[in-house]
Amino acid sequence: MALDIGRFNQLKVVKSSDYGVYLDAMDGDQILLPNRDVPEGLEIGDCIDVFVYFDSDDRLIATTTTPKVQVGQCALLKVIDTNRVGAFLDWGLAKDLLVPFSEQHQRMQVGRAYVVYVFHDHLTDRIVASSKLRRHLDEQSPWLKPQQAVDLMVYDKTDLGYKAVIDNQYLGLIFNADAFRSLEIGERLPGFIKAIRPDGKIDLIISQHSAEGDNQLENQILRHLNQRGGKSQITDKSPPETIYREFKVSKKKYKNALGALYKKRQILITADTISLVK
Repeated sequence: MALDIGRFNQLKVVKSSDYGVYLDAMDGDQILLPNRDVPEGLEIGDCIDVFVYFDSDDRLIATTTTPKVQVGQCALLKVIDTNRVGAFLDWGLAKDLLVPFSEQHQRMQVGRAYVVYVFHDHLTDRIVASSKLRRHLDEQSPWLKPQQAVDLMVYDKTDLGYKAVIDNQYLGLIFNADAFRSLEIGERLPGFIKAIRPDGKIDLIISQHSAEGDNQLENQILRHLNQRGGKSQITDKSPPETIYREFKVSKKKYKNALGALYKKRQILITADTISLVK
């Protein structure tokens, strides 16, 4: 089994030294786990989960510190320095994460944060990041289907809506009408595949109710009322943020669902409350 550079590996302790303990790198080599990361009671022959990366001298080293991102993942990271090589991001480890100029969608500035994809560059044998997401992630997928649940990360805002990373593998678009609220760059949230366009591009939504129909939302409102003794203060006059926090839908959809329940004589609506019909 090969060592997974830039990710966590379970490695066996093979010897100790004044600098720490050495771990079996599974290819005949050994990797140092420095004293600062060696947990109390660790002995030769024990296995330990460690993150493997390159130190400032480009040697493989292990740490028990969990970084903010691993190889094959996206994250919103802040630039803490730039030089003639590129920009350097804080990813929670002693050695900062490099974004070469060739991998910068726009010239990065110190103090700003950018969504990047992290990968092991085998040409330079370095772990680096890229804000050119379209270079590394596909905009089409034969595996994704409408109504499929996915994990999203917002990485850009356009006139049409929000561009999002899907499961750290693909890129898609949340149209403004399907966002229901303002989204933040770098925000992670659950979502669903809304549709696959004829050109293979992926449309997304952030509410399952848009895909499964309004009946689901109506049932959710009824459950919400039953759990609260038949009455709630979340009305059609409530702030959009309050409605989204509870039901994950827009205020417009919530008002429509309340109207449908009222017409079915399942709820009563007043200025301050909604309640179940007894």
